[in-house]
Amino acid sequence: MDALLPRPRAELAPGAVHVPDWLGFDEQRELVAACRGWPGYRHTTYPNGGVMSVKTVCLGWHWYPNGYSRTTDDGKPVLPFPDWLGDLGRRALADAYGEPADGYEPDTALVNFYAAKTKMGQHQDKDERSSAPVVSFSLGDTCVFRFGNTESRNKPYTDVELHSGDVFVFGGPSRYAYHGVPKTLSGTADPALGLTGRLNITLRVSGL
Repeated sequence: MDALLPRPRAELAPGAVHVPDWLGFDEQRELVAACRGWPGYRHTTYPNGGVMSVKTVCLGWHWYPNGYSRTTDDGKPVLPFPDWLGDLGRRALADAYGEPADGYEPDTALVNFYAAKTKMGQHQDKDERSSAPVVSFSLGDTCVFRFGNTESRNKPYTDVELHSGDVFVFGGPSRYAYHGVPKTLSGTADPALGLTGRLNITLRVSGL
């Protein structure tokens, strides 16, 4: 019965806004189809040899730990960042903040695929040269999203469930807050979506 209860939008911290059910079901299916059409998902390797459990493909700029490049790890050109995705990001940002987002020009996206039991540790999105907000779309399985403070990975932090279709925006004083995914709730996606697992699309302004 919990799924039938309304989930109100919430500001977890100044500039950090969760908007539940922002994407309609048809829009979700279109985004899933787009994600399937972007080739090159891979596990990112850190300089210390650690490997991320999520699989990632990048648009516009290729993210690697501590920076961005115009070519992927195997030297191929980065997939282009589509204009329609920037438009979607501006709509989401305007709705989250309640003000026009005409000046928001994201030029890179990280598309992360979470299989069953996949996690992501607490981290900051700090490799961009711009402090413009990050706009994040969730598709498929529900996850527990942990949104923390700007000083460390430790408390205080807030755990919130992100469902398919949800938008989460963080900017302003919360732009460099630590955040992560301690748990993915396998099997919670609507079967009609045609997705096993979770997809997360984060839009950013590289400043490059």
